[in-house]
Amino acid sequence: MEPRTEAGTPPTDLRPAGGDFASRAADTVESVVDLVHDRAIRPLLLVARGVVYGIVVLTMLCVVGVVLSVGLVRLLDVYAFGNRVWASDALIGLVLCAAGALAWRKRRPAQEA
Repeated sequence: MEPRTEAGTPPTDLRPAGGDFASRAADTVESVVDLVHDRAIRPLLLVARGVVYGIVVLTMLCVVGVVLSVGLVRLLDVYAFGNRVWASDALIGLVLCAAGALAWRKRRPAQEA
């Protein structure tokens, strides 16, 4: 029968030589998991978060653009042109065509390879 101490464990002189193996293995596993998290998982999480926030912001900008466009047409229709929607549409179309023509004039030719 093995000699026992008060806690029911074998005395220290009868323990295996590598008694600290379990804690060293656990520390090694923990450091490897931390390293993988810092080098691979965290950057992926940041990219995914950026993509999700970008989609949310883009969606909100589209909604705001549509609401402002409808509001502008209604404002011009009611207060500027006396319930003539075609005039509001024509004015906004003219402004957008002028902006497009200005942008077309400012373009640069493509660089040949």
